[in-house]
Amino acid sequence: MDLGRPPEARYLGEPGGQYLRNNEVSMEELEDAQELVGEFGADNRAGIEGTLHRISAIRNRKGFIVGLTCRVGRAVSGHIDMLYDLLHYGKSILFVGRPGVGKTTVLREIARVLSDEFQKRVVIIDTSNEIGGDGDIPHSAIGGSRRMQVPKPSLQHKVMIEAVENHMPQVIIVDEIGTEAEALACRSIAERGVMLIGTAHGEQLQNIIKNPTLSDLIGGIETVTLGDEEARARRSQKSILERKAPPTFYFLIEMRERDYWIAHQTEKSVDMLLRGRNPMVEVRRRDEEYKVVIERWKAYDGQGI
Repeated sequence: MDLGRPPEARYLGEPGGQYLRNNEVSMEELEDAQELVGEFGADNRAGIEGTLHRISAIRNRKGFIVGLTCRVGRAVSGHIDMLYDLLHYGKSILFVGRPGVGKTTVLREIARVLSDEFQKRVVIIDTSNEIGGDGDIPHSAIGGSRRMQVPKPSLQHKVMIEAVENHMPQVIIVDEIGTEAEALACRSIAERGVMLIGTAHGEQLQNIIKNPTLSDLIGGIETVTLGDEEARARRSQKSILERKAPPTFYFLIEMRERDYWIAHQTEKSVDMLLRGRNPMVEVRRRDEEYKVVIERWKAYDGQGI
C-alpha cells in the first residue's frame, strides 16, 4: 500500500502484481491502518498478535508513514524434509538465499522439530518477532522452543550472548545475521558447544566469502604469502587467500528456490573455492511428485548445477 497509488497484491512465484481496486490509497487509510497495527519498532516492523504476519512501514523525511508492506506469514509442516538427515549430526547450519525464498519458514519448522522431536532445549532470538509471531505468547508453529524478543535490532548480538549465559540452550536459532558483532557472537556461541541455526544475507557461499563483515561465519579469510618452493608446488601465486579459522557453521545451505537447495560442508567448500577449484556438494530438491531427491557428489561451479 503506497500513498497515491491503488493497493497491490503480489503472489509468490508470479511476476508483477494485481491491483485490488481502482481508488488510490489515502493518508487517512494509512493512518487508520497504523492505528490498528499499533506502534512500529525501530526497524519499522510490526506484527499482528497471535499470527506470523508482518507489516513494514515506509516513511517520508518527516517520519510520517507513506507506505505499508504486509507479508503473510505461514507455518508449513514438513518443509524441512530436504535436510532432516542433517539435523541428526547436531552441527550448526547456515542458510543463505534471496528475500522471499523461505528462510524464516525453514527456521520456524526447524525450531519445532528440534524442540519437539529431538527434545532439545531451543532458544529463538526473535529480533523482528517474525519467527514466533507478535505478542508475548509465541505461535504454536515453533513447538516447545523458547523465544527471546529483542528491544531493537542493534542489540541482537547481546541477546544472543544473554541467551547462552542465562538459559542453558542446546540450540540457538537466529534470523538475519548481518553485522560483525553478530558474527562474533555466533563464533562465541559455537565455541561453547551450542548448535546454531541461522540465516545470513547473500544468495551463495561466494557472497559470504567476499563479505568482510560476514566472512567470519565461514572461518574468515586472510592473505598468506608462500615461499618460492611452496608456491611452485601448489602452482599458484606467492600471495594467496586462505581460511584462517574453523567455520562457525559446519553446513551451509544455498536456498536457490523453495524446493531446490545446495548443501555445502562449509570447511571443504571454502578451501576448494579459495584454491580456484570446484567443490563437491549435494543438490537437494523435490521432484514432480514432491518427493525429496538428494544428488550427491555434484561439482559446484557457483551458478547452476
